[in-house]
Amino acid sequence: MTGNQASAGHLLRLIRSGEATTRGELQHATGLSRSTVGHRLDQLFKAGWLRAATGTSTGGRPSARLEFDVSHAVVLAADLEPRHARSAVLDLAGNVLAEHTAPIVLEEGPEALLDQLARGFGPLLAKTSTGPDKVCGIGLSVAGPVDFEIGQVVQPPLMPRWDRFPIAERLGEAFATHVGGVAAGTLPVLVDNDANLMAYGEQRHSFPDCKAFLLVKASTGIGAGVVIGGRIYRGIDGGAGDIGHIRLHDRHDALCGCGSYGCLGAVAGGGALADELTAQGLPTASGPGVREHLAAGQPDAVRLARQAGRRVGEVLVTVVTLLNPGVLMIAGDLASTPFVTGVRELLYQRAMPRTTAHLQVVTSTLGDRAGLAGAAAMVVEHLYAPDRTDARLAELGETP
Repeated sequence: MTGNQASAGHLLRLIRSGEATTRGELQHATGLSRSTVGHRLDQLFKAGWLRAATGTSTGGRPSARLEFDVSHAVVLAADLEPRHARSAVLDLAGNVLAEHTAPIVLEEGPEALLDQLARGFGPLLAKTSTGPDKVCGIGLSVAGPVDFEIGQVVQPPLMPRWDRFPIAERLGEAFATHVGGVAAGTLPVLVDNDANLMAYGEQRHSFPDCKAFLLVKASTGIGAGVVIGGRIYRGIDGGAGDIGHIRLHDRHDALCGCGSYGCLGAVAGGGALADELTAQGLPTASGPGVREHLAAGQPDAVRLARQAGRRVGEVLVTVVTLLNPGVLMIAGDLASTPFVTGVRELLYQRAMPRTTAHLQVVTSTLGDRAGLAGAAAMVVEHLYAPDRTDARLAELGETP
């Protein structure tokens, strides 16, 4: 193994993944000499990214086990929902150190909301006695399609004033202005779709060995996140998983926020169910309101949720047949027993037995924190990928 495949960044990847956690194992995995391994580990220790822990003895002197130091920095993460924002400080293992939820109005546009978000990070950091200089990056989850490479949402039905706005750049500037600790434009800010990040957080937390993982978020709207081989699958420009805009053949009367008729989200999303309940004399505000009714066992909400699950199941027959996932996770405000029952009914009725033979249909394990966990993991994987690790060591004056 030569070149970048045996760089300090590659050694850190082996340690973080658990593939090699002692100097001897690193030598064996990379083919590097003891002195070269030692030199590269020295760079990682000097940067503060590694720590040593005593390994288990098998007779004789115990080996020194190497660990990624998850406490040497923190990540800031935020999850923007249509009516509220959840923000948190997390360590590099994804543990929440402090969090806060506040109401928002997406329709006010990105400028004011991103300023509000950036200002809120200061008090959160203070709760953890962490200075802004320890923040290594910000991850942001948004309810719309995202062009990940440039950090912008593209034609988001629920965020009309946000289309093509430079979210990543603006949030970084607002953080530098309101919190400080870094110069504007120097702190990595990554933005992705909420369903993508929920899927990423859930897969890493509960199903790390699942090679094909599918999460469906059923809330005010409906979307899906796909993780293949441990990586988010985004498509060519962030449009993968947008199943809420697949059109149903028999609902030409249902107007969607995207301007089309018959979209799955306009028929089976929380907003559609809230409108139906309101029309029946039970005033309901969007997905969270439906969630409250379902938790209380309200009969009409239960009936409508099961019907909605069946409509989503119609679409998932095709999605599951195409992807052949090992896990299908239902998450979001509608992820109740009636809704999941409806999904199961259609899925197992219409999909080939071969397609569902090894499929687990489950509900969320991380709940409302799934988006935060995924956003934090996105930042950590970006910053500590081998190439990025080597580049950061070079910036610190270290030879990777």
